[in-house]
Amino acid sequence: MIDTPSPNFDERDAPISMVVLHYTGMQDAASAITRLADPEAKVSAHYVVTEDGQVVRMVPEDKRAWHAGRSHWRGITDINSASIGIEIVNPGHEFGYRPFPDEQIDALIQLMQGIKERYGITRGNVVGHSDIAPARKQDPGELFPWARLAKLRLALPRPTKNLMDPGWSDAGFLLALERFGYEVTDPLAATVAFQRRFRPELIDGTIDGECRAILLALLLPKPQGDE
Repeated sequence: MIDTPSPNFDERDAPISMVVLHYTGMQDAASAITRLADPEAKVSAHYVVTEDGQVVRMVPEDKRAWHAGRSHWRGITDINSASIGIEIVNPGHEFGYRPFPDEQIDALIQLMQGIKERYGITRGNVVGHSDIAPARKQDPGELFPWARLAKLRLALPRPTKNLMDPGWSDAGFLLALERFGYEVTDPLAATVAFQRRFRPELIDGTIDGECRAILLALLLPKPQGDE
């Protein structure tokens, strides 16, 4: 682990209960790290994970990094106070979005295992930036390998078994999506964010039977994608 301290942090107002995953969305790792350490930028993260698997520590875990922006998850609105923010180096949709290398995800998994153990973070509180800010963000995006994290109980699995369409109206789906954790004031953005996370092969913003069935399974006591 390399220490590259950022001055962009302050004190937490809440206990740590979440992990938020981002992509850097810049052309290379050096540009991203420089920006996250720039006092003028007023952004930061606790960690950056490079494509070759190097972990850069920028803000101490007990401090509040500035990574989430205006966001919401399961009733929490000061997500910076409640979360560890991890930036994963990837050019993102603007600069040539591409799959995340295995070495990078291996390093991320090792980092997250320690964080989860230290703070007792539940799988449902490991989220992407697009989950907490659906109207503004789309990272870490549809290529992010959530399934690898889910197999190690570091994130919720995509439900795959015994899926049943509950036949909700669109308003009923949005009510259930809000209950699950999403901000739904922009219904299309919320639906797209849900699809990007749990049905990435078809991100069209349409509430269909598959989306309803996946969401219903996620709301059950035991996620139906678990082996």
